[in-house]
Amino acid sequence: MTRDKEDGTVGKALAVLDQVAAFGQPVRFGEILAQSAYPKPTLYRFVQTLTNQGMLSYDPDRQTYSPGVRLVRLAHAAWAQSTLAPVARPYMDELSAEVGETVHLAQLDNAQVLYLDKRNAVQPVQMYSQAGKVGPAYCTGVGKVMLAFTQEPDLQRLIDQQSFHRFTDETLTTPDMLMEELDNIVARGYGFDREEHEPGIICIAVPILTEKGRPLGALSVTSTTERQTLDKLEKLAPMLQQTARDIAHDAANWHIRDEG
Repeated sequence: MTRDKEDGTVGKALAVLDQVAAFGQPVRFGEILAQSAYPKPTLYRFVQTLTNQGMLSYDPDRQTYSPGVRLVRLAHAAWAQSTLAPVARPYMDELSAEVGETVHLAQLDNAQVLYLDKRNAVQPVQMYSQAGKVGPAYCTGVGKVMLAFTQEPDLQRLIDQQSFHRFTDETLTTPDMLMEELDNIVARGYGFDREEHEPGIICIAVPILTEKGRPLGALSVTSTTERQTLDKLEKLAPMLQQTARDIAHDAANWHIRDEG
């Protein structure tokens, strides 16, 4: 809530928008209120303004709110103009066809991972990650490789914002454990998810870096412990790194510039 206060009315309204979107389905005002930190009159004012502006949609029959069409238009424009997704698409298609496993593209969203795009394996596996979803950075392959190549003081700020919730027995649960892992990632140039977020789900991930070494995003190949081992996935590192370099090269020639 501190950041919302700093950003004033706009920040508070966006927080309400985030809250509605997080439900993942149309939601009644009472449900929003039950999880809101704002008083009922304040929340109602924000909800009405967002609805009037097309950022929320109201169904009068069901009396529910959901993300609005204007928000969809803005999201599509952001995806097309401000992310790696359009540039990476053909490379992801080629990589997915070559390895036959799930391929993820992600960027950092503040201290979390935003999954931008995904190519399913030949034999798809049910897992948390989907395009548009946000996940933890400290226990995912894509999150850790982006953190590893983030420079101070930004790195410390991002680590301070990690929850370090234990999802599995393999989850890194302290800043010191994470820092040791990040040092290892920098040394070898790629990282792993060793069932740290979901049992049975493993991956190898590489950062997509600008010429100055700043992480634009990350790419991963994900599988299951039933189909693959980390040693087998590690053999994909050269191919994955070359794909990341190709994406970074095209991004630099497009419009995602490293402003430093």
